[in-house]
Amino acid sequence: MGASFPLCDKVISMAEQLSTSKCDSPLLQAFVDNRSILVKIAARITGCRSRAEDVVQDAFFRLSAAPQITSSFKAQLSYLFQIVRNLAIDHYRKQAMELKYSGSEEEGMNVVVQNASPEATHINRAALDDIAKALNELPQRTRYAFEMYRLNGVPQKDIAKELGVSPTLVNFMIRDALVHCRKTASRQG
Repeated sequence: MGASFPLCDKVISMAEQLSTSKCDSPLLQAFVDNRSILVKIAARITGCRSRAEDVVQDAFFRLSAAPQITSSFKAQLSYLFQIVRNLAIDHYRKQAMELKYSGSEEEGMNVVVQNASPEATHINRAALDDIAKALNELPQRTRYAFEMYRLNGVPQKDIAKELGVSPTLVNFMIRDALVHCRKTASRQG
C-alpha cells in the first residue's frame, strides 16, 4: 500500500475539478483546455516529462493568482505558451546550475574545513588576543582612528572631521597602528 500525500491529493482533486467543469476565467479555461500541449512545450525545454508537469503546475498557480485578462483567445494562448516557455527555461537553468555545483554525498562528507581543529582555533584566538593587547598600547586617538577605519569601515575623512584633525594625520595614525600591530605579532610569533 502506498502512503497518502495530502498535498498531492489536493492538487489531483483541483485538476479533476478543472477538467470536469468550466473555469470562471477564460484564461484558466484556455490553460485547462491546452494543458497537454503546454506540458509538451515544457518537456521539450526541460528534457523530462515530470519536470515539465512541475513547470505547468507552477504556471497554473501563477495564472490563478494573476489578474483577469480580457483579450482575444489567440492572445491568451500566446500568453500561456510564453509563461510556460519562460518557466521551463528558468527551471532548466536552475537545474543546470545545481548540476554544475552539486556533488555526491560522499564528496560532501570528505570536505575539509580549514582551521576547524582545536589547535587552529587556539592559535587564532591567541593572535586576536595579541592584537587586542597591541591596540591597548596605542594612544587613545590612534586606536580610535584605527578601529573606526579597519573594523567599522568609516571613511578617513569622516574620522578626521570627528577628531578635528586632517585626513592626512588620520592616515598616518592608521598606518602607525597597523605597523605597531605587525611588530607585536612578529615578536609574539
